[in-house]
Amino acid sequence: MPIVVNLDVVMAKRRISSGELAAAIGLSQANLSILKTGKARAIRFSTLEAICKALGCQPGDILEYEMEDVSHGE
Repeated sequence: MPIVVNLDVVMAKRRISSGELAAAIGLSQANLSILKTGKARAIRFSTLEAICKALGCQPGDILEYEMEDVSHGE
C-alpha cells in the first residue's frame, strides 16, 4: 500500500507508550495497534486530529505517501 504510517516513529520520538496515547485520545489499544501497523483501511479526521494534538505533530509526520514502483517489464 502506498500510504505508510509512521505513528510508531513519532511515538518513540515523543517517548509515549501505546497505552498512554490510547488513553489520551480515547481509543482502544487494539484500534491504536491497527493504526500503528498500517492495517487500518481508514482513519477519521477527528482521530487524526486527536493524535496530532496529543503528540504535538502534523498529519504529514504520521502519514507518508510512497510511489509504487511501476515496472512495465521492458
